[in-house]
Amino acid sequence: MSETIDEEPVIELPPAVLKAPIVLVDNASDFRRALDDLNQASGPLALDAERASGFRYSQRAYLVQAYREGSANYLFDPVGLSDLSDLTAELGDVEWILHAAHQDLACLREVGVEPRNLFDTELGARLAGLPRVGLQGVVEDVLGLGLAKEHSAADWSTRPLPEQWLSYAALDVELLPQVRDQIHRILLESNKLDIAREEFAAQLNLPGPTPRAEPWRRLSGLHQVRGARALAIARELWLAREDYAKEVDTSPGRLVPDRSLVAAVLANPTSKGALAGIKAFHGRASRSQLDRWWNALERGRTAEDLPAARVPAEGPPPPRIWSDKNPEAHARFQAAKEALAKVAEEHNIPAENLLTPDYLRRVCWEPPADTSPETLASFLHDKGARQWQINLVAEALSQAFVDARQKTPDTSAPLS
Repeated sequence: MSETIDEEPVIELPPAVLKAPIVLVDNASDFRRALDDLNQASGPLALDAERASGFRYSQRAYLVQAYREGSANYLFDPVGLSDLSDLTAELGDVEWILHAAHQDLACLREVGVEPRNLFDTELGARLAGLPRVGLQGVVEDVLGLGLAKEHSAADWSTRPLPEQWLSYAALDVELLPQVRDQIHRILLESNKLDIAREEFAAQLNLPGPTPRAEPWRRLSGLHQVRGARALAIARELWLAREDYAKEVDTSPGRLVPDRSLVAAVLANPTSKGALAGIKAFHGRASRSQLDRWWNALERGRTAEDLPAARVPAEGPPPPRIWSDKNPEAHARFQAAKEALAKVAEEHNIPAENLLTPDYLRRVCWEPPADTSPETLASFLHDKGARQWQINLVAEALSQAFVDARQKTPDTSAPLS
């Protein structure tokens, strides 16, 4: 007789329910009334933004949600308003709550919304050691409420916006003050509130991503393409798609998927008809813009500025090859990971938040000659590590490097 295994019972959480009214704002007079109401309300200002990633070329905000205790849920339409800078001018002195602020700061700044005093509930949840950091998981864990996320990947450029989408968007911000208070409590009780404040402030000063020198190399499947001429064709197809996507404000992959561009390169068609006949070359614009793609193929075939087969990587190579390429660095990396894992466990902070992985790789690959805690602290500071991170990891890293040296054979010693 087989043994019966008892399954964990599924606990149904009560669903989160909106309490404040929803007000959609798409004109200047309604915006003024919304600002007056928000000014008269109390507590931090909860904010969120909805984009149309995967649908539109731009990463602009198509909806900005704002809520304070005692106010309505205001859903600002940047398409109709274009400039929301008065939100910053009139409410910039209060604390602003965002969840995963790094995802929304760029699109908020485009419409004049600039946080000055941030509480990031996603980052706070990480530092607090919560098991889940997505908004749905955090709401369930700290508020005991179920939060549906069925519209998170919706096309928010849709107009008019469906009624159920508005309720979804409003609920995200109405719950943020309660989430903030619970995370604040946990951080305070675990003596990590100062760490969180330093990290929140750093988020506001992080530079934007550095533009890639050759962004076309992000083309998925490019590893299948061999030879400089074929790479030139791939580049021209990618650039042609990028130009058209920007022109029609549509996500490039919705016009012609990456795999279709790579399929066209690999097939190397000899005529426009042959290009159209490639089964794997599909997408909503694959045939309607056939001339565009054919012209791109021709430009690639005649281009004189052929791309290099490989671009030298910036920074250290992937750690997986260190054991052969640089055994000493490999030993440092392994010892450092173990040491930081202990520190992370001790403080209940994820290792990737304890020290940015790129900083760890760089200091292990090419450390300063002196690996004392003081010198490593200076090295990490110059790379951009926050002071709280340095305080927690410098001594552990220094000892890990000592341990790694003792365990690594001296390959420079002469053979007897």
